[in-house]
Amino acid sequence: MNVQFTSTLAGRNFPPGEVWLIGAGPGDPELLTVKAVRALEQADLVLHDALPGRAVLQHIRSGAEVVAVGKRKGAAPVPQARINARLVAGALAGKRVVRLKGGDPFIFGRGGEEALACEAAGIPWRVVPGISAGLAAPAAAAIPLTHRGTASAVTFVTAHDETGALPALDWEALARTGGTITAFMALSRLDEVALRLLAGGLPPTTPVAIVACATLPGETGLRTTLGTCTLDARRAALPTPALVVIGNVVGVLAERRAPGLGEVQHAGA
Repeated sequence: MNVQFTSTLAGRNFPPGEVWLIGAGPGDPELLTVKAVRALEQADLVLHDALPGRAVLQHIRSGAEVVAVGKRKGAAPVPQARINARLVAGALAGKRVVRLKGGDPFIFGRGGEEALACEAAGIPWRVVPGISAGLAAPAAAAIPLTHRGTASAVTFVTAHDETGALPALDWEALARTGGTITAFMALSRLDEVALRLLAGGLPPTTPVAIVACATLPGETGLRTTLGTCTLDARRAALPTPALVVIGNVVGVLAERRAPGLGEVQHAGA
């Protein structure tokens, strides 16, 4: 059955009574899109996560209502259901409502849940895509997620399901795909992830990179291997948020990095 659809990407005009789900990117305010800036300048109500920094929030117009609803690992002061309700209520009141998220709204950002809440209430909604940390963090660490002759596929996974446990993925099958694995929120469950991938046949020597606070002034990280990554990460005491990249692409440009990016330290150095 063929079904036509219309784009949910936001246009230039931001009518009252709409909800726009906006990705703020990985952290560097210069990676915020022009469309996102224009929307923030028009918004009447902005509900923002913890990750978008002050430099991003400064684009919000004076007089707009700004509400922090950020969730971090182990702490969710504002339940998702309440966020959904606030979005709907704001739009029903005739406000231009922005839900501002780190990264991209539809990549482990729960943007789909918020869009469904708007759909159920008959609220028009749009999306302004953002640069996901899954793309920006490897780039900042000089890691090409795909590279001819090395990896022709990349898989994005999260290491935390809705209960906080490791998702019931077929990690062993994932290990056999031969591509790059990019894991969100994996630092605290790195031991479980590594054991499952090792059980799936990935060699202990498989390169691993952990990139923390990607694109921000405090960016740091390490290169290690699947067999030693848990111990190396514990010793390094890396800050969060952090992204884990697993695969041979980690070593393609191991001795090079783009100017101005944070150093990526080698484990044991």
